[in-house]
Parts: sequence; C-alpha cells; structure tokens
Amino acid sequence: MPDSNNFGRSALTALPSADRGRVSRVVAFGCALVVTGAFCFCPGVFAQTSDSPTSEEPTRQWTATTDLKSDALSPQRTRVRIVESHSQNGDRKLDKRSVEIRRTDGHFEPYQEIESETLSIDASTVRTTMRTFAWDVNGRKALVQVTEEERHTSPEGGSSVLRRTSNPDVNGRLQPVQREIVETKKIGDDLEETNTTVMLPSVEGGLAPVFKTQETRKRVANDTVESEKSTWMPDFNGKWQLSETRQATARLEGTNRTTEERVSRLDPEGKLGEISHVVTRESESTPGEKHSVVETYSIDVPGTARDGRLHLVERKASTESSSSTGERTTEQKVEQINPGDPTSGLRVSVLVGGRTVPGPSGEQSTVTIRARDVSGKFGIVSVDTTKVDRIPTIQLQQTPAENQQ
Repeated sequence: MPDSNNFGRSALTALPSADRGRVSRVVAFGCALVVTGAFCFCPGVFAQTSDSPTSEEPTRQWTATTDLKSDALSPQRTRVRIVESHSQNGDRKLDKRSVEIRRTDGHFEPYQEIESETLSIDASTVRTTMRTFAWDVNGRKALVQVTEEERHTSPEGGSSVLRRTSNPDVNGRLQPVQREIVETKKIGDDLEETNTTVMLPSVEGGLAPVFKTQETRKRVANDTVESEKSTWMPDFNGKWQLSETRQATARLEGTNRTTEERVSRLDPEGKLGEISHVVTRESESTPGEKHSVVETYSIDVPGTARDGRLHLVERKASTESSSSTGERTTEQKVEQINPGDPTSGLRVSVLVGGRTVPGPSGEQSTVTIRARDVSGKFGIVSVDTTKVDRIPTIQLQQTPAENQQ
C-alpha cells in the first residue's frame, strides 16, 4: 500500500526514532508485536468484506481498548492505546479504530483514526469505504487516504472485487494511487481460479499494472486441497516475467490438519529456485484444547552464507485451551537460530502467554511477551491489555413517521 501522505509522515516523524517502527506496526495491524510469530489478541478487525446481513437483523455494538505499555527492556518506548468500536444496524456496519500515543507529560494524543463502513447493496453486492485520518505535528486532523471496495458474487460461486485507493494532493483533491482487480471463478466442482492485478502510478501518468497473480485451488480428495499461486512482474522491456510461485497442500485427518507450503523465486541466473518450506501441524487433543507447530525451512540462515540448501530456521509451538467458565489461555514458544552461533541449532528466543477472561458485559485479555536479551536472559518485552465491552443487543423500532419516509 502506498504512503498516506505528508500528514501521516509528519506525525510519525514527531516520535522518537526508536518508537517509529513500533507505532507503524500498530497502525498497520491493530496491535504491535516486536517479535516475529507472537500472538495478536486484538478483537477488532477491519474486514474488507461482509457477511451480507439482512435489514431485519438487530443492532450489534461493542468497543475494545488495548493498552500497549512500556517494558523493562525499553522503558522509554512510547505507550500506545488503541480504541476500537463496532456497530451494525441491518445492512450497514461501521468500524472505527483510533490509535493514540502518550507524550512525555503523560497525556494521550491522537495519532491515527480509521473509519470503515460496509453496506450491503443487495444479495450479491457489498460496498466498503475505508477512510484514514492522521494528525500532523501541529495537531491538525486531515484525511490521508480513502479506499473504496465493491464486491460482487455470482450464483455460480464466483466473485469480482474492485478496490481503489486514493490520497489527497497538496490542494486536498483525492488522486488515485492504487487499483486492484480480483476475479474468482469456479472452473469445476473441485477447481477454483483467482486472478489479481495491481496497478500503481506510472511515470507516464495514470495507473499501470506492476504485478499480477494467478492462484488455483483444487480439491484432489475429500481430505486434501492443493493450491498454486504464481506472481508475474514486468521486466525492463515491459514483458511479464514469472517471479515467484507458492505451492501448498492441506490435509485433514480427523481433528488433525497438516499444511505444507513451498516458495520458489528467481535466482540471479533467472531460474526458479526453492527458497523456503513451511510445515504447519494442527491438532485437538481434547475438546477445548488445540495445539499447533509451525516449522520454517529457508536457504537464508542468520549468521551464515547461503549454501543452496534448506535449513530449519524457526519453530513455533502453540497451545490454546478453554475452561468450562469460558476462560481461554494461550502459550507460544518461538525457537530461532542464534546468529552468533548458527551451527548450534534452534534455541528458545521468545515466550508469549495470553489469557482471556469473560465477564458479564465483555471480556479482558492480557498478552505477555518475553524475549531473550543479549546476555541470554529473558526479559518482559510488553504486557498488553485489551478490554472489550459488548453493549446488549438492541432492536431498533421505526416510528410511524420513519416508516413513511
């Protein structure tokens, strides 16, 4: 996605340099995690699509507040607060996310605000508009980006999505900066194909295609699905050239699921070569208790030069359990290569613990992240808390005057 504009960059520049990357990740994903592979428990999600509710559905509302606090390893890191809200009334959904940062005097200032409105036009059309606002160093709020999406579904199971992104110019007029077209069609009962084209501003003016993808998904058995995704990019002469392929296989055996993905990219000689292999194993030992192990193999090993072979560079083991009272706990252990001693194999580098406790009007989640420091000891990176308040369902009744409109 392109940069928002100078307002967003000015707001980010105002932060200490050590905090800019963290706040950027918060804005992008809704919750910031400073380590790869850690859990994200933020309950609010800005979906690009909708389940097409009917107008008879009642209003549903909830709010969530997430505090991303400082820690023992980085006590000067900026504290971030995320406030999310959701409301739904019939065919209309409205989501808001506000990101605030705490200044040195202790008070919170707005940093970014995103409003997403989803409207079901009819049974086959959903329209979503997302507006992003930011505050500059002078405290002015301004629109920095608008993304409009329209999704159509067909009775045959296919769909088409047109997504347009615009940024304001120096005069405040919206100018297109990205266009994305996604076409999905069913070729047969067990085969589906999706073609995507992304366009960005061209030096010759207007928008021009910069890459396109084609993905096929095929059910080869009742318990096995295979997919292949190819990415093309134009070369110096403007001709499309295959740059990457992703092949995945998912198998389901009872409550156990195994997924393998292999990624190949062009090497310096212009040939496709495998660069990574990810194996995910998921299982459910008892009702309410789930386990998963993700192993990543790569030709890039921290601290060593490439030797043309795949090596195990990371393993993430996760456990999720639920109690009879509705309380949920999650634990994750991340093992990675030590760049200082790459031949010694994997070592535990990150530990993540999560706990969600339901209440009469919502729930509270706490995520604690611990990471190994340079001395080899584990220290708390962050303790992030999210509170969700769910407003009881309210059935809106129209007055006689409203019915006549």
